[in-house]
Amino acid sequence: MPSAAAIDTTTATREPVYDLLVVGGGINGAGIARDAAGRELSVLLVEQDDLASYTSSSSTKLIHGGLRYLEYYEFRLVREALIERERLLGMAPHIIWPLRFVLPQSQSPRAAWMVRLGLFLYDHLGGRKQLPGTQTIDLDRAPQGKGLRATGSKGKGTDGKGTNGKGRAFVYSDCWVEDSRLVVLNAMDAAARGARIETRTRLTGAETRDGIWHATLEGPEGTREVRAKMLVNAAGPWVDTVLRKLGRARNDRGVRLVKGSHIVVPRLYEGDHAFMLQNPDRRIVFAIPYEREFTLIGTTDEPWTEAPGKAEISAAETDYLCETANRYFETAITPADVVWSYAGIRPLYDDHAANASAVTRDYVLDFDRPDEGAPMLSIFGGKITTFRKLAEHALQHIAEVFPEAGQAWTGGAVLPGGDLPGGDFAAYCADLQTRYPQFPTPHLARLARAYGTRAGTILGGATRIEDLGEDFGAGLTAREVDYLVEHEWARTPEDILYRRSKLGLHVPQGAAQALARYLAKAPAGN
Repeated sequence: MPSAAAIDTTTATREPVYDLLVVGGGINGAGIARDAAGRELSVLLVEQDDLASYTSSSSTKLIHGGLRYLEYYEFRLVREALIERERLLGMAPHIIWPLRFVLPQSQSPRAAWMVRLGLFLYDHLGGRKQLPGTQTIDLDRAPQGKGLRATGSKGKGTDGKGTNGKGRAFVYSDCWVEDSRLVVLNAMDAAARGARIETRTRLTGAETRDGIWHATLEGPEGTREVRAKMLVNAAGPWVDTVLRKLGRARNDRGVRLVKGSHIVVPRLYEGDHAFMLQNPDRRIVFAIPYEREFTLIGTTDEPWTEAPGKAEISAAETDYLCETANRYFETAITPADVVWSYAGIRPLYDDHAANASAVTRDYVLDFDRPDEGAPMLSIFGGKITTFRKLAEHALQHIAEVFPEAGQAWTGGAVLPGGDLPGGDFAAYCADLQTRYPQFPTPHLARLARAYGTRAGTILGGATRIEDLGEDFGAGLTAREVDYLVEHEWARTPEDILYRRSKLGLHVPQGAAQALARYLAKAPAGN
């Protein structure tokens, strides 16, 4: 920690006393900041790196109820997630869209009747309205079977297996999400409602005096002190670290770190559907169409015993995911086929489950309001699908400190860019093409997917793509980069190529270096 002489305490008197200091710029921190700002509380959110730098950009990128959680009797969590699934689809139809999942039964370690019962519950627990329900298909006849290996099983078909073919499968619905963009959109909406968002800003310490938090922050402009009436610890994998740093750690609350890794390979099959693949060890792996040209495969569940930080996939995890894919698909893959991989540390609430895959994905909110000192709320666990409901529950505790806070409001409020007329993405794309006829259709579709109705802010009065300035490759232009810097806290090539987009998979060699040179000259935004 810097010496007292190095800390600018004058800023503490110049800045207001915030109602909330939110530590952590992942999905939970951004969601809580948005909800609180919308209830007219003053909010400062600090994130030590970029928004969604860690767990929230390393998910399987699904908005889902969690079918496999039914196996662990997580009925409350699954029901809440299923209700949120359709609500989020309406809030951000540009970055969230329906996805059909094919669940082959020919190699299932679970009886077909048990899986079908689980899917019946899945279809009905959450009051499904928009998404189609479960159906059963014959993979030897249905188009979804193309690209799958024949199992050669000799069952009679009563348990979901075919006689010598690919067998039967169940097809059910969930949704895809651009996970890191979901975080950014929550932060943007929070800022639009008055919150202050500071990235590359680390909490180095805090103490309470006269019932107020005095927090020391270290950021791009140096070290300063800020004051807040309440602190929200949404630091994800660092939640325990923050508690210990502030002297609020407890023995009955803890976080269990689990690493989840994914690989990206050239596309393994045709179609817009995904697969849920069941392994002999009963673990689940998804195979999902990704960025048009690829297939995303994951995730693993490995205990993480090191300090929180950047994680990388291990050779053993890569082998495991390749072997899973090879068990099901005709096109065999090896580690040499992996074009990109990513890994993240999930901060799950420690329920002392023996198996990392069985650790609860539910969340626990620890509200600490001592007789002396300032209140603090710590977030343990959670999943991206339930972030909005988690934030709403967090605000119930926060309202105990701020009874003047407004009522719950986020359930029907769209996120930035999500106000598509009628929620019709295809119609919006067609309208963009009409307004910008000289632009390539794929370019407009990508902008619409990333930014929704904010795409018009980037395109402005341009009549041809050259009007958008330097092209860094794959359609990424200077105008788009300027927008990301000004409105979305982007500062580095990685922020832009792998979190605000996945264009890092498409741009030519040298693009990141060219982008770094451009960013070095660009004025800071936000």
